[in-house]
Amino acid sequence: MILINLLPHREAARKRRKEAFQVTMFMAAVLGVLIAGAVYMWYQNQIETQQARNAFLQQEIKALDEQIKEIANIEGEIAALRARQKAVEDLQADRNLPVYMLKELAAQLPDGIYITGVKQTNQVVEMQGMAQSNERVSELLRNLSSNTPWFAKPELLEIVAANATLSPKDVRRVASFKMRFQLMRSSDLKKEADAAQKAEKKGAANGK
Repeated sequence: MILINLLPHREAARKRRKEAFQVTMFMAAVLGVLIAGAVYMWYQNQIETQQARNAFLQQEIKALDEQIKEIANIEGEIAALRARQKAVEDLQADRNLPVYMLKELAAQLPDGIYITGVKQTNQVVEMQGMAQSNERVSELLRNLSSNTPWFAKPELLEIVAANATLSPKDVRRVASFKMRFQLMRSSDLKKEADAAQKAEKKGAANGK
């Protein structure tokens, strides 16, 4: 017996394909939403992680800034302590400078010169005196320049002819002078000695 299908099979097939396509599109849309949600959550998690790292770094930077400030304050205090220590050492060294100055002046004064006044301002000394001749003053300058480490940069400020009254009947022509020189500290002498020693060692090493 032959069966004949009189139903519109083409339309039914088209309907089934349409429904399958719609289901596929719906599933694709759902899958796309799920993937997009997963990507969004992943990026959101990465952003939150990075923000947490940034916040941690900001805290550490702030802590380091505080430590740097503390170190700067400590360095300032150390510098102030060193300055006070140097001031105390200079005061202790300067306490004996007048003794050294008078001793060296007595040793370096040539015959025929006597001192009439000495004035010290910090490390600069101004001295006035009388000399039998200009040559005596020149000799004194040479002595202060090369014969003692305690005096530096001697400079003749003034020299004029004057009269020295030794007695009512004994008036002599003399040279009245004024000079200036620098008084060296013990610490300055030590620095110069160390520098000279280093230069000598360097020169010996270069000579080899």
